[in-house]
Amino acid sequence: MLNIDLHCHSTVSDGTLTPTQLVKRAAMRGVSVLALTDHDDLDGLDEARRVASENDITFINGVEISVTWRNRTLHIVGLGVDPKYSPLVQGLEVIRNGRTTRGNKIAEELDKSGIRGSLEGAYCYAGEGGLIGRTHFARYLVDQGYAKNVKSVFKKYLVRGKPGHVTHHWASLSDAVGWICGSGGQAVIAHPARYKLGKNLLDELLLEFRALGGSGLEVITASHTPEQSLIFAHHANRMNLLASCGSDFHGPDESYFDLGLIPEFPVECKPIWHDWDKKL
Repeated sequence: MLNIDLHCHSTVSDGTLTPTQLVKRAAMRGVSVLALTDHDDLDGLDEARRVASENDITFINGVEISVTWRNRTLHIVGLGVDPKYSPLVQGLEVIRNGRTTRGNKIAEELDKSGIRGSLEGAYCYAGEGGLIGRTHFARYLVDQGYAKNVKSVFKKYLVRGKPGHVTHHWASLSDAVGWICGSGGQAVIAHPARYKLGKNLLDELLLEFRALGGSGLEVITASHTPEQSLIFAHHANRMNLLASCGSDFHGPDESYFDLGLIPEFPVECKPIWHDWDKKL
């Protein structure tokens, strides 16, 4: 059985390991197929691919694109994308510029609640690339003693109705899927249980996603309980979507699943890699 992990993050976005460190950790844990899917950025792919080749890992170019759909934020993973495809490159640049704007607004909101220096603090965690996200703010707040861990920061400060939350418009679903498919990749809805959609809204999303050219649904992921994984395996089959899996690994101290330690893939699902013969 191949050990496949198709969702993880490096310091290029909000992970704590460099692409090199990430791939070496995956190799130590027996991963045979790995996709690096940094948020809205492709800069770590060349480095990760080189190290993967040195460690006998099949590497898949990936990205995780931030999307606004029905006033909700969704994440769409692109697998097998071409990092030189101009519409994808240009679209991601626009999203990253929006992240900078959102970061400034988050800092302003936290400042109003008496938390000073959060923008500078977040950038200290953002790594060399400087792409800033809520996780970087969360790490700063943990360091300053406002919460015990990153997960509790999100609950207390960075979600809707809490200090530090700001509304932001990301890429459209049609644009994100179009960029991925146009580059020769496959689009996958990441961690669907996190969006807390009722059945009707979920069906609308899956139907629209499939009509736009979307391929898959992430069934196995760190934020899914075993019961939720079974539920979304059923939805993938029901909607004729392929199933994907990934640890959503961000770092050794922050992730529910380590690289290579993903729960067993549901046998009733057709995997996203079922026709990747040339890649595998």
